[in-house]
Amino acid sequence: MARPDGRRPDQLRPVTLTRGWSTHPEGSVLVEFGATRVLCTASVTEGVPRWRKGSGLGWVTAEYAMLPRATNTRSDRESVRGKIGGRTHEISRLIGRSLRACVDLKALGENSIVLDCDVLQADGGTRTAAITGAYVALHDAVTWLSGRKALAGKVEKVMHRSVAAVSVGILAGEPRLDLCYDEDVAAEVDMNVVCTGTGDFVEVQGTGEAGVFARDQLDALLDLGVMGCLELADAQRKALTS
Repeated sequence: MARPDGRRPDQLRPVTLTRGWSTHPEGSVLVEFGATRVLCTASVTEGVPRWRKGSGLGWVTAEYAMLPRATNTRSDRESVRGKIGGRTHEISRLIGRSLRACVDLKALGENSIVLDCDVLQADGGTRTAAITGAYVALHDAVTWLSGRKALAGKVEKVMHRSVAAVSVGILAGEPRLDLCYDEDVAAEVDMNVVCTGTGDFVEVQGTGEAGVFARDQLDALLDLGVMGCLELADAQRKALTS
């Protein structure tokens, strides 16, 4: 079965990482996975949460949100509803966990970095795009701290690995990489893979949406996810050296 945009099963959508997209944050990146666009900003503040004080460790956390018309129909802002949804909490925590895997929190000192990931346009893979873009924004924020002599070590030691993420799934029995929305809603198996730049796993989230899946299918999806994350890691490196 042909993909909606004509890609090969193992092909990413066009990926763009635009640094410095927003003026005020210490790091900002507009990340585009095809038609999915997410603005990732990294804000540095002195101090850490109360439970972290006196530890000598910094903190990295994330918040995720979607603009009301990021999708085909308008959704009310969660702030207007007065309650953050479970999906939003889940994705925010996933992004935070993923990015904490790549930074030496001790080297940050008692400083906090908040990653805000706002979906401007959604066409599948918003959480994976957010993680991929947030890594670059975090790298720029850590570089900003280094420039102000507020970092215990060189940037390349503090950011000791890269992190990227991509979606994979099975449609009509075929494993596919980087699902767009039309594929995501029809997938028999849907999975998000978070990897380091060397192909090690940070987190894997997967479920059989329309039944169960076999071990060989799982292996095929993980192989696709690792391959996609390594391509994204290369795009991150190019963005950070541009």
